[in-house]
Amino acid sequence: MLSTLPHLIGHRGAKETAPENTLASVREAARQGAAWVEVDVMLTSDGVPVIIHDDTLDRTTSGHGPVSGIDLAHLKRLDAGVWFDPRFAGEEVPTLSELLDLAVRLGLGLNLEIKPSHPDLAVATARAALDVVKAMWPAERPLLISSFQVPCLEVARDRAPGIPRGYLLDQPPADWAAVADRIGADTIHVNQRRQTAATVAAYRASGRPVLAYTVNDAERARTLLGWGVAAVFTDAPGRLAAALATP
Repeated sequence: MLSTLPHLIGHRGAKETAPENTLASVREAARQGAAWVEVDVMLTSDGVPVIIHDDTLDRTTSGHGPVSGIDLAHLKRLDAGVWFDPRFAGEEVPTLSELLDLAVRLGLGLNLEIKPSHPDLAVATARAALDVVKAMWPAERPLLISSFQVPCLEVARDRAPGIPRGYLLDQPPADWAAVADRIGADTIHVNQRRQTAATVAAYRASGRPVLAYTVNDAERARTLLGWGVAAVFTDAPGRLAAALATP
């Protein structure tokens, strides 16, 4: 499955041109030619996995306060598109089920980042998300589960051992390689701003593909791919693909 990784993965859909982590953004990524998208999942107060990045509602919806403090019925009344552009007024925060259904219909591969709104919710978020994924996602379609939170990846290892896992790092701990081994990580995901040829080589020496976030400049993408990065996450999959295709 991981042999099918594309060089470019749409970050939160195609967030440069559509409101991030919405169905509109995923459709836009597919329209731009993305083969995969990456999205974030966390829980509502009533335990429903939904697609949103921030711990709070304020930046990307018409609501306020923590995501964990609102139930699904109230969340669905919020507007998740108009903040980005009036053309997207009425866009909702999708449930994980809605997102998976769309991604399958569009023929997309998926990197699902399990992003609990609080460390205490790590295990519950991973369990709820994986229950939906196992019920809905076709076994033959590419899927990668990732997280910064080791407990989430431990849950994924134990409850869905056949789904590849990506270990997300920003400032990596000294024992990152040992942790990656313990959780059975299949990929390492790193902050592109912190990378050099040497750091990429060190990550690759663990025997895992390296994925880098978030890359919107073609020259930086060329450099990272030249160092052996397997894939980059980008807010603009179509624009970056066009730029990389230009000699």
